[in-house]
Order: sequence, then structure tokens, then C-alpha cells
Amino acid sequence: MRNVAHMVAAGLIGLSSLSFVSCGGGGGGASVVPTPAPTNPSNVVSVIVDAGPNNSSVNTLYTTVTVCVPGSTTSCQTIDHIQVDTGSYGLRLLAPVLTLSLPVTTASDGNSLVECTQFVGAYSWGPIALADIQVAGETASSVPIQVIGSSSFATVPANCSATGTAEDTVAAFGANGILGIGVFEQDCGTNCAPPNSANTFYYSCSTAACVEIAVPLNNQVLNPIRLFTTDNDGSILVLPSVVAPGTTTLTGSLIFGIDTQSNNASGSETVLGLDLSGDFTTVFNSQTLTQSFLDSGTNGIFFDDTALTTCSDPNFKGFYCPALPTSIAATLTGTNNTSITESFTVDNAQTLATNNPTFSVLPTLAGTFSTATSSNTSNTFDWGLPFYYGRRVFTAIENQRTAVGTGPYVAF
Repeated sequence: MRNVAHMVAAGLIGLSSLSFVSCGGGGGGASVVPTPAPTNPSNVVSVIVDAGPNNSSVNTLYTTVTVCVPGSTTSCQTIDHIQVDTGSYGLRLLAPVLTLSLPVTTASDGNSLVECTQFVGAYSWGPIALADIQVAGETASSVPIQVIGSSSFATVPANCSATGTAEDTVAAFGANGILGIGVFEQDCGTNCAPPNSANTFYYSCSTAACVEIAVPLNNQVLNPIRLFTTDNDGSILVLPSVVAPGTTTLTGSLIFGIDTQSNNASGSETVLGLDLSGDFTTVFNSQTLTQSFLDSGTNGIFFDDTALTTCSDPNFKGFYCPALPTSIAATLTGTNNTSITESFTVDNAQTLATNNPTFSVLPTLAGTFSTATSSNTSNTFDWGLPFYYGRRVFTAIENQRTAVGTGPYVAF
């Protein structure tokens, strides 16, 4: 679910299209690779791919997060079905789910600080609040988070609402919140910090109006991993492999830290260095796609291939519907000039949905990036959650040194 704040136009692809898994009938199964028991479970939290709070999601990864009023050990709430997203940064909670009263932060002019989080074809609007966060045994204090869809800030500025449709409810969002654990420390960075007041993301809101405002780096929505006392240089997602056409649910692990404990040590993984936008290069069909990325928050693999038939049913717009399962190969190259060739299979999205109505895990789901982003051209290859199945994928945060290099990088 790529946020465009770091100059990337991806994300939220397919979240509004996931209801297609509710039609039809069929069967299938999964082949599970056992995950070794962690030597120190304090930095490990369970993750699951299932139908989500709306019972309609597919290829959406969730975990559970506990939030507390800053400084309190009793005013806390544990919230499940928080989407795990390596393509965005920071914790965002849906206001209808949140029962706590968290303090809203103020902008530099003393008004309330509110954010317009922009995704592909959609946006989420809500105030920035402070919360203590706990995931597994890891904690972070007084973290700026976004509360999406707060009724206290119902008026959305035109230059925010014009970016797409509102994703401000659990029904629209497909999750109770999102945990962004990508390669950057802030959700916008220097693009939104002083003196860049006209950033279209952060706003100072009074009772009269909301105006764009610059926000210092430490006051932006922050990647909570960097605020952990230890295990704060990145994360590892470990998911079992899945046999096509898929299965109902899938469980795995999110491990915090890289080379900080015995259960998160680097090994023989391929390390791909990333540029300042968090991208690497994919070579596919003689195209060199320099804005490519791994993203656990995207529910398919999205790329443009005119040789693949797209679905004719408008309910599956943007997805591929080939007559037969089709094998695809592409080469991924990092900024460190390391390359690896990966293969995957694309199957008919409509057939998958019709034949397997209970499946939330579809490893062969793919679609066109240009259609998903309403763009006529694309320099992008979006390796979404299906890429993570059967892998141990490292996400190293910018400027953090590990045994195999300095972030930002991904490794698998």
C-alpha cells in the first residue's frame, strides 16, 4: 500500500476490488513450510492472511497492535486486523474502531494537525494523535499516529478530496488500521518539513478552515520500529508457501530487527539496495522499470503486459484473466547492482474467485499497474503480497547498518 509521500505513486491497489472473492464455489489447499520457533519471542508477532473485518479481503496481511494513552498502562486497547504494510510508514487507525481518547497533536501555529494520506485513486483524512504502541514485546512511546475518519474533522479540503475516493471507514479500508513498516522513518520526510508548507499532506485545522503546513520530521507520522528500544533497524516477514489456486487462511511471523538477535540474523539472502524513493529496477519484456518495489500492502502482483488478457467483467477491472495459467519471469536489480531473476504464475482472476469463494489467499493473482493507477504509462513493477509467500523477506530502514549493508534495502 504505497503512500505517495516519498514520491511513489502506488498503493491501495485492489483494496476496493476485493469483494470479488465472495462469489462462486470450489476447492484447493496450501503447502506450509514450518516457521522455526523464535529463540526470543519478544520480537515476534503472529500475522495472518484472512478475509478481514469485512469478510471480503484477499491477499491482505494482518496483525494485532495494542495502543495506550501516552504514559498510561490501563487506558489501552488491543486492536486486531491491522494490515501489515511494507510500502507505507506509520500506524493509522480507523476512528470507528478506536475506543480510546488520544491527544491530538498541534501544528506549529497552535491549531490541530491533520493529514491527508494519499493512495492510488483514494485518500484517508484524519488528525495526528499521540499513542504508546506495543507489538509483541516491542514498545514505542508517544508515537504520532493518524486517526482516520474522525468525526471531529469531517470537512476535507478540496485539494485532498480531489485525489480520489475516501477510504475513511473499515468497510472502505478493508482493515481496522494499517501498520506501515517500510524503509523510511517518516511518512513524508523532508518533502513535508519546513520550509515546504505547500505539501498537500499535512494541514493546520481550525474551526474555520484547514490550510497546508510544514511539519518537522519528528512530528510527522513515524515508522514505529525506529522508536523501539532495540530491534529497531528493520523487520522480517516470514510466510509459508502456498499451492495454487490458494487456501482460506495463512499464518506467519513478523520479526522485528535485523541482526539484533539470533532469530533475525542475515544469511545467504539476495540483498537489493533501494534508491531514495525506496525503489529498485525490474527488467521485464525488454523494459527497464526503475520504479519497482516490494509491497506487502498490495494484494497482487501489478505490472503491464499487453500479451496477457485482462478481465472483461467490470468487477475484475485491472486484473488479468488469461485463458490458462501463465508463467512470468523478470529480473530484479538493486542500486548495489545485485540482480536476481524471479518467476511466478498469473492465473484468471475471475475463475479464481468463482471457483474458490472461501479463499483469502490467492498466490497467482495479478493485474495491470496502469489500470490500477489510472495512468496510461507505467515505469513500475509492483511485487505485492503473493511475492512474499514461501519467503523470508527483510526490510531494512534507511541509514541503519546491518551485517550485510546499510538501509534502505530489501533482501530475500
